[in-house]
Amino acid sequence: MKGVIYLEDGTVYKGRGFGWTGTKVGELVFNTAMTGYQKTLTDPSYSEQIITMTYPLIGNYGINDTDYESDHIYAFGLVVKDVCFHPSNWKCKMTIDEWLKQQKVPGVYEVDTREITMKIREHGSMKCVISTEGLPLSQLKKLCDETELRTDQMKDAGTDHVIEWEAENPQFHVAVMDLGCKRSILKELHNRNCSLTIFPYGTKAKTILAAHPDGVFITNGPGDPESATEDIIVTEKLITNSNYGENQMPIMGICMGHQLIALASGGKTYKLKYGHRGVNHGVFDKKTGRSYITSQNHGYAVDSNSVVLKGLDITHLNLNDGTVEGMQHIRKPVFSVQFHPESNPGPNDTGYLFDQFIDLMKGGKL
Repeated sequence: MKGVIYLEDGTVYKGRGFGWTGTKVGELVFNTAMTGYQKTLTDPSYSEQIITMTYPLIGNYGINDTDYESDHIYAFGLVVKDVCFHPSNWKCKMTIDEWLKQQKVPGVYEVDTREITMKIREHGSMKCVISTEGLPLSQLKKLCDETELRTDQMKDAGTDHVIEWEAENPQFHVAVMDLGCKRSILKELHNRNCSLTIFPYGTKAKTILAAHPDGVFITNGPGDPESATEDIIVTEKLITNSNYGENQMPIMGICMGHQLIALASGGKTYKLKYGHRGVNHGVFDKKTGRSYITSQNHGYAVDSNSVVLKGLDITHLNLNDGTVEGMQHIRKPVFSVQFHPESNPGPNDTGYLFDQFIDLMKGGKL
């Protein structure tokens, strides 16, 4: 079947369709990872985005039962150079074509993904229509013009009820503010003997504090962090209640959680031209003097000048563009990073940050 990508500036890319026969409107972005497409598509941080994979061949090891970051695909579409319809892997349960059909997600292939990526890098992420049902360009233009993209996907990307996840040998109790969390992130805490109480978006600070957690973890999630108005207020109140000492309650944030800590402290965030999405982003840790390769998925960043005046020290920097990749509070056990330290689908260089959170719950200091 035919496949087409229609951009808000009128640019059209024609190829072949695969997956679900349908049409979606979302934000066109690109991801530079060579592997991990199943984890990428099920990452809630990609909610309502249309992902262009820069690696040319996608689907060669199929879809399995283990590489899920959530229970379904959150992306609105997939754009690739070439699709493997006959994968070879002992864990494979279905092809990516079958999976996209099942999940009602359209895909387009046999387009120049390098040209699309260069387009995004030059002009920035933009609104896009992806269609595999042969609609005329006039209808695609109408859909693109009339569709407003959401900015508050974090409000329904996570759980809608409280979830208890008991550890086999619990040593700590962590309250999780779920903005669209990846399963692998929660597993890192659970594997470190943390029992988790996972709270939905908008849960009041007093409810979280009433659970008497040893620490609070603020997760990744999709959308514009400034749209997370309720959880910015919650984060501000939790930071106020977080202190070194006998009743120490450390706070760790990643990705959107990192941005909410900045906003709750009085800082600012801004939208990047085309974001950071991939598993090969270099980050410099100012505290250790080491550089790490990280997994990232975000379209917004923290304004460095806005946070240094609000009691936060910058601890990590992006080696490509110098943006803020990590912070810590100068008086409280609060720290955050912009990247995903749990190693999925990328490298595990920065897993030490979870150990740092555990050490804080033991009474240590940053």
